[in-house]
Amino acid sequence: MTYCVGLLLDEGLVMAADTRTNAGVDNVGKFKKLHTWSKPGERIFVLLTAGNLAVTQAVVSMLTEGTQEKPKKGRDSLFTVKTMFQAARLVGQAIRDVKRIDGESLSAGSDAFAASFIFAGQIGKEKPRLFQIYSAGNFIEATPDTPFFQIGEHKYGKPILDRVARNEMKLGDAAKMVLLSFDSTLRSNLSVGLPIDMLTYETGSLRFEHAKRIGIDDPYFKMLSSEWSKALRTAFANIEPFDI
Repeated sequence: MTYCVGLLLDEGLVMAADTRTNAGVDNVGKFKKLHTWSKPGERIFVLLTAGNLAVTQAVVSMLTEGTQEKPKKGRDSLFTVKTMFQAARLVGQAIRDVKRIDGESLSAGSDAFAASFIFAGQIGKEKPRLFQIYSAGNFIEATPDTPFFQIGEHKYGKPILDRVARNEMKLGDAAKMVLLSFDSTLRSNLSVGLPIDMLTYETGSLRFEHAKRIGIDDPYFKMLSSEWSKALRTAFANIEPFDI
């Protein structure tokens, strides 16, 4: 009951997540699924989460506690690793640690250890990098051929990303595309809901300056949804009918 998108561009990153966790008629919950850590001027990290909420919150808490502890020899944290690859490995290890602690109890209670993550950031002069991390703690990295990752209810929002996403896009255009992807998902799946947390990051800035929560009354999102519907209807009308 989640939709998250991470997009890697030459100009930076676009990261977005909805906030719905339940979609029953009388049981709707909202929790933040976009999490950040930063040392301005040195490093920034963004994590999007989907799956079992207890699992994902435990992973986030474990990573946060690591940044708050005094550095110890042989124990890295997000604030001590030297590369984004090492940071992704650290997230994977946190997932495995949570599974080691809670996995058996979850299985005994017929609950699945189900969680997936999109992780991105930049350390120093290293270029921004984007990873999709699985419940086993292993991961893959985005490339120019595939500059985006999705987790959760991804199928409705994927077509526009497949058609439009390019790593040379401008950040503003990419953010617009990501919101259209969410609009398509919201229209077709009740398990994904507003508000949407969205963050854009400019390569090399090493600080978070552009984050927004988009709610049901957001004027830009309402305009975007309306204009996209009109554009689709116009495009459909302009295509020759099938010759029966």
